[in-house]
Amino acid sequence: MNKANILSHIPTDLPEEVFEDIINHKKVKIERIVSKGQVTPINQWYDQIQNEWVMLVNGSAVIQFQDDQEISLSKGDYINIPAGKKHRVSWTDPECETIWLAVHY
Repeated sequence: MNKANILSHIPTDLPEEVFEDIINHKKVKIERIVSKGQVTPINQWYDQIQNEWVMLVNGSAVIQFQDDQEISLSKGDYINIPAGKKHRVSWTDPECETIWLAVHY
């Protein structure tokens, strides 16, 4: 067993988002995502076959849904996104690292 900390080894130079698997198993995937001002390209939508639960460990972000609903997230906030619910990240804080914990199930 190895001990790890989701807040350790945070990259500070982020020309693009960083996706890191914590666990990748047949039925569940847990990943850490680190953003700093990055967004999903305009007119591109995530349309996933699994549900996704995401929590902001640090920073802030806005998730936009294809029906134009937007949800602002701050440190500690979480949301469950049902499979097939098209969404995109429309804003992340450009001044600090936004750290996401994402569980795909």
